[in-house]
Amino acid sequence: MKTTLIYAGIAGKGFNSLKQGMDSGWISHGLASISAHAKNEGFEIDLIDLRALADWEQFRQEIALRQPDVVGLTMMSVDFNPVMESITHIKEIKPEIITVVGGAHPSVSLQSVLDHPEVDYTVLAEGEITFSNLLRAIENRNRPAERVLLGIHPNLEKLPFADRDLFLNEWRKWGYTMKTPEVPFVPELPAPFVTIIAGRGCRYKCNFCKPTEDFLFGKGTRRRSVANVINELKMLRDKYDFASFMFHDDCLIEDRKWCQEFVEAYHTAGFWQPYFCQARADLISHYEDVVALMVEHGLKGFFIGFESGSDRVLRFIKKGTTRERNIMAAKVCRKYDLTIWANYMMGLPTETEEEIKETVSMLKEIDPDYYSPAFYTPHPGSELYDYTIEHNLSLVTNPDSFRRNPTELKIKGHNLDFMMWALEESQKRTSANQLKRNARKLRDKYADPAKYVRKARQVLGIGESNPPQPELTPEM
Repeated sequence: MKTTLIYAGIAGKGFNSLKQGMDSGWISHGLASISAHAKNEGFEIDLIDLRALADWEQFRQEIALRQPDVVGLTMMSVDFNPVMESITHIKEIKPEIITVVGGAHPSVSLQSVLDHPEVDYTVLAEGEITFSNLLRAIENRNRPAERVLLGIHPNLEKLPFADRDLFLNEWRKWGYTMKTPEVPFVPELPAPFVTIIAGRGCRYKCNFCKPTEDFLFGKGTRRRSVANVINELKMLRDKYDFASFMFHDDCLIEDRKWCQEFVEAYHTAGFWQPYFCQARADLISHYEDVVALMVEHGLKGFFIGFESGSDRVLRFIKKGTTRERNIMAAKVCRKYDLTIWANYMMGLPTETEEEIKETVSMLKEIDPDYYSPAFYTPHPGSELYDYTIEHNLSLVTNPDSFRRNPTELKIKGHNLDFMMWALEESQKRTSANQLKRNARKLRDKYADPAKYVRKARQVLGIGESNPPQPELTPEM
């Protein structure tokens, strides 16, 4: 029995978009984990990634060539249209192919998927065990009568590591030449680059996200042991010789003990590679000792969800932090030379133009290294989505608009011209900040004189008895 997994995440950059940033240059850990589990159960699994193809005609050719018995597709809300179009083509080519859809969107907006009879099964929440069980039932000619299958939360310690080669081997058919299946996105994290997930779920209550995540992964956070994560990193080092990586976890530093154990094990295992992780602003300011410890052994930057510079808005979205805490977190990052990737939103329900200006002024004070703005997008399954529907505020009429990118208004009551001004203004550095930034670059350039001695030796062809060690801080 042949099973083909399909990644249809082309709502952003479309077909033929491999290597074009995060959304087009990274694997789907969900599909990679499902593949690893199914292969471990003895099933034959391959992949079609729409980002690697030229158009729908090429997709049809691939389905006709591979002739799968079962097709599994993952769906976020923004992927609804390309997933459903994929299924339409599949059924036209070979109606008896069994189609299975899983992921966040069917888990929180089930009826929108069930309304399409060409979807044979939907898997809710985590899919590794349930999908493999379904394949076994199909193989034994004992297909479930019900279309909706509830996922089983797996023991993360017992799951095989994500099947990254599922993506890498497929991409190479289409001219992909990189050593690892993920594309670097900032100079601080050089190639070869990989991403990893140490745990699932989140213990916090932000209403633009919850309760979807609680349904998908259970309440709170389930985190793999430090030993398990280190073993995966060792495997990745042996297989890809990665030079940097990133944790996908929602908030790694929420568990002080885990982070402390990880730092010790990371160092003991001989790792030197720099990495980024996500963290909450309030925890960065509260756990400065943990931050300092992590910086000693590889931590290079944080993704921080600042979200807003208005205390009222932060309370409204149940973020659990304040403007002051946001700014304090940035100061901690500057103290330890950590790169700041700033996530923030504008255009939230009830948000005024004055409150958006507070976000703009906060960004100028924080002076992040990278700006990641969004116009608030109401995603199904969240408390704030329900609020927007109850108050008739949503402007989203096409699933393609579930993209978080700040290109169109998603909520009524906001002025697009003002929003575009605020978007541009939020990313303008003040003259004082630019001077500080230039000074840091000069400091970093001359901070390691031995680096320039090594370069001079290379130019002059002079050998050295002690070869240079890997450099943790690339030049900017």
